Amino acid sequence: VQLQASGGGLVQAGGSLRLSCAASGPTRNTWGMGWFRQAPGKEREFVASFRWSGGAADYAHSVKGRFTISRDNGKVAVVLQANNLKPEDTAIYYCASAERSSRSRSLSYTIASDYDYWGQGTQVTVSS
Repeated sequence: VQLQASGGGLVQAGGSLRLSCAASGPTRNTWGMGWFRQAPGKEREFVASFRWSGGAADYAHSVKGRFTISRDNGKVAVVLQANNLKPEDTAIYYCASAERSSRSRSLSYTIASDYDYWGQGTQVTVSS
């Protein structure tokens, strides 16, 4: 499975960006997809996740109410709509996908180890 992320860029505080992540290859067993981010000098952190089963979405506390994750038109792809961006949102954003397994219903999909595949990352820079 290959993941292609796009949509990053430079935006002023209060602005918006739309990040997309599309999966290709053997994606039939995809269970869900998520976004993580890593700022310079910091560890990678969870941003949002979307599970195909029931359309459940989860968000980090820091982005709840500002970011929305959704599936892109029934494709094996997700969109992260990021509104009211803040300078502290500046980071490289990585998308990830998880395959269905016997543990799928018990995982939170808020930690990196719950995912099987990763994209290359897209830079988001928010100026103050």
